[in-house]
Amino acid sequence: MKQLPLPLPTSFGVIRRARPTDIEQIVQMVTQLAKHHGDKPTITREALARDLFGEIPWIFVVVAETDDKLIGYAAMCRLTRLQFGARGMDMHHLFTEGQFRGQGVGRGLVEACKIEAITLSCSYLTVGTHPENHEAQAFYTSLGFERRDAHPPRFSIRLVS
Repeated sequence: MKQLPLPLPTSFGVIRRARPTDIEQIVQMVTQLAKHHGDKPTITREALARDLFGEIPWIFVVVAETDDKLIGYAAMCRLTRLQFGARGMDMHHLFTEGQFRGQGVGRGLVEACKIEAITLSCSYLTVGTHPENHEAQAFYTSLGFERRDAHPPRFSIRLVS
């Protein structure tokens, strides 16, 4: 597998691919995001390590880091449009710690997801939002994602390598 052209320097620190030593902090952030959405998280360190660093990685995670502390992450899953021979990625999670919101962390993580997807020969990136999360919907459209007809709302962006 090709490696990301990361780390990506930012005003708050750096965005890079997740490492095995990040597992605990990522699990904590996944748990926060799940609780925010009213889900009861059952993620374990072992399950995340399997899916992220196993023989066949199931997900791809980029993290935002400042002062050796993770402050956000984005997790992507593989997609395909088989009839078109097109690879894609779904940005399954995007999370930024509360005190770092509004500082470009989310934008940086989305940019890193686009880089990762292009590196993996993907031609599109998708993301979904809760139907009532108008702030997230506006955020994604401001980044160039186009709303697709779906419920809940889905958005995609064409990637050019």
